[in-house]
Amino acid sequence: MRQGYVRLRLDVAYDGTDFSGWAVQPQRRTVAGVLTEALDRAFGPGVALGLTVAGRTDAGVHATGQVCHLDVPAEVWSERSATLLRRFAGTLPRDVRVRAVTEVPADFEARFAATYRRYAYRVTDAPYGAEPLRRHDTLAWPRPLDLAALNAAAALLVGEHDFAAYCRRKEHATTIRQITRLDWHRDPDGTLIGTVQADAFCQAMVRSLVGAMLFVGDGRRPVDWPGSLLTRRERSSEVTVAPPHGLTLVEVGYPTDPAGYAARASVTRRLRLPAAD
Repeated sequence: MRQGYVRLRLDVAYDGTDFSGWAVQPQRRTVAGVLTEALDRAFGPGVALGLTVAGRTDAGVHATGQVCHLDVPAEVWSERSATLLRRFAGTLPRDVRVRAVTEVPADFEARFAATYRRYAYRVTDAPYGAEPLRRHDTLAWPRPLDLAALNAAAALLVGEHDFAAYCRRKEHATTIRQITRLDWHRDPDGTLIGTVQADAFCQAMVRSLVGAMLFVGDGRRPVDWPGSLLTRRERSSEVTVAPPHGLTLVEVGYPTDPAGYAARASVTRRLRLPAAD
């Protein structure tokens, strides 16, 4: 971080319906693009530096617990900290909110210091479909879903595995990930909520996992099928990627002691390689 700057953590929520994902793209409306415009209005053009996000969500995916960081001159932060949230509320479009702005240590990194990301996927198997007020964040599934089957399939995916069958592979990137939580429950209104938590995810991984489990839930695949794909070393054409609108990033976790930020970032950067066959 540059001398004379402070690091800020932004807690961000957005409805991903009308965004082409997080990352800035030419001629497309993105969360980072909209947020950068708001930062320029709040601090001055180009004053805020290094906007970095915990997890780049895809087009149509929502967030209630997204985290990012950036650096601003200390004197500018001192002048505007008390009114910054209201500035954002007045300039940002209604489908994105900055919920908190916090000064953090210089070694806080939204991406690499994270210990986990937690997503929730909402799906309804009601014969009439999704409730009108939840149509943007709830998938309507056309077949009845068995909760016990969903959880049985989910249990076989927990742990550290090579999720190549569920990922869009990128050159020089590993597809090994550690899922620490994957389970389903029904809310009182009957909506099924799938929760998945991991140290990190590769592109399309969560929606691919959900797609595979839904085929188990409606009886078209056996319970052990999603787990059996973990032996693959390339993306499986059998897996249907679930639509993005049912998915929400709900929480990003960090070390409780700020002294652990740098150590966690170092661990995260280590290259995880597949075990030898």
